[in-house]
Amino acid sequence: MRRESKVMKQCTLFYNGLNIERSAVLHKTKLILEIYRHVVWSAQNKFNQLCENVLCYHSKNLEHAFEYLENFAPEIERDKFNQKVYSLFETNWLISMIDSAMNKLYEYPDNGKLYHEILVKQYMTAIKHSEQEMLELLNMERSTYYDKKREAIDLFAISLWGYTIPSLKGIIVGREGEGIPSFFHQTSNPD
Repeated sequence: MRRESKVMKQCTLFYNGLNIERSAVLHKTKLILEIYRHVVWSAQNKFNQLCENVLCYHSKNLEHAFEYLENFAPEIERDKFNQKVYSLFETNWLISMIDSAMNKLYEYPDNGKLYHEILVKQYMTAIKHSEQEMLELLNMERSTYYDKKREAIDLFAISLWGYTIPSLKGIIVGREGEGIPSFFHQTSNPD
């Protein structure tokens, strides 16, 4: 049986100290990491499409096109545009939240840069690296890589759920039911 690493023991203390249910947030964290590159790709395409659509609305000047949509576009057209922009900003907000947690991970005093590098190369670059490529890029043995990856995911989860999201809860104040999407609320059930 393998010994629990010093970092994993520290993570347990963080989870307990922050009153975070480990299995639930780890499940959500893994889901977020798995979809991150696809969300960024989709957001970039939505943004490009939105810009192209706006430019087609009577103007090659983006500022004039936005002004047209705001002041003169028919209500249905404006509503569609507003929904697309809102969706894009919401996606951008979620990406920024992930980036903020990744910055906290990078600053972790023991191997933070390595943990950051592992998650970026595995989940966030445009090109997904295979296990063998990861082992070669990081110059690690397979067992060491998986231990470090597990530690990186745990520390990222703590950064996201323990620090980044709670700091935003104080900033985001909206009508009842608005604010942080329900996915980001901590639950005791990981499903």
